[in-house]
Amino acid sequence: MRPPERPDERTRQAMQWVLLATLPGIAVLLWLQGWAILINLLLAGGTALAAEALALGLRRRPVAPALMDGSALVSATLLAIALPPYCPWWLTVTASASALLFGKHLYGGLGKNPFNPAMLGYALVLVTFPGPMTHWSINHGMDLLGGLQSVFGIHLAGQPDAWATATALDALRINKSLTLDELFTSNPAFGHFGGKGSEWLNLAFLAGGAFLLRQKVFSWHAPLGMLGSLFVLSLLCWNGSGSDSHGSPLFHLLSGATMLGAFFIVTEPVSGARSPRARLLFGIGAGSLTYMIRTWGGYPDGVAFAVLLMNLAVPSLERLAARRVEEPTA
Repeated sequence: MRPPERPDERTRQAMQWVLLATLPGIAVLLWLQGWAILINLLLAGGTALAAEALALGLRRRPVAPALMDGSALVSATLLAIALPPYCPWWLTVTASASALLFGKHLYGGLGKNPFNPAMLGYALVLVTFPGPMTHWSINHGMDLLGGLQSVFGIHLAGQPDAWATATALDALRINKSLTLDELFTSNPAFGHFGGKGSEWLNLAFLAGGAFLLRQKVFSWHAPLGMLGSLFVLSLLCWNGSGSDSHGSPLFHLLSGATMLGAFFIVTEPVSGARSPRARLLFGIGAGSLTYMIRTWGGYPDGVAFAVLLMNLAVPSLERLAARRVEEPTA
């Protein structure tokens, strides 16, 4: 008879499934951005493992078992995917180290963090270094040599100085005069239904999320809550193709970090809600805040801030869900 699976074994297996589920999205990013995603992954992953080892050493905890559980690599992978391609190396290093040190070990390590570490690292560099965080490269960007030169600040003759473009969400947010039809026709950031390239990217993360659901890594409550609330709000506020339109439901589902957030961020088991009802409420809140930040806030995509705000609300959500369960039926 097989011995019972230890908690660290279950954690390691879940982290392995999550890393495997990111591969379709990473493949699409590799196709769209060239070597950008691999450079970001190596920088973020190496920094996360080093920060994890440093923190564990300072806390006099065993280093090897913690490095093998995969949690640091998952946070680093999600962070690398979320960061702009070819952002400066120090930005990736800062974000990854902050995610592990301030988002995880500051609160006692694995299983004790009240905030999503990857989103905390992302939000920190977004607020601190807004300039580099808004430079998104054009699709099918540089080769490996050009990417390394850009990331490490080596400017050689023949290297382009300007290769950044606004995202579809950013272009829609600042639009004042063009109709949606005109934006989709004239702006290279727009694809058929959402952001150009991000349509395929969101579908890839949707496929990865469906795989995780099948493996029962998490339940359907938080993803459905986020996608459902984002769909309903964008439908209610959609004003057709007029210049004051905030985009269709399909546009919001297939742009930005929607599917990454729904299946890889709001489902984080430690900083998220525990009970099914609370998970559903958590997802609804994250989707609603994402839409509000995208539409009326100062940032084009609000997934990170939405998740961090909902992390603060988890205790209240758990109490609310428990109270509804305990109420006697008529």
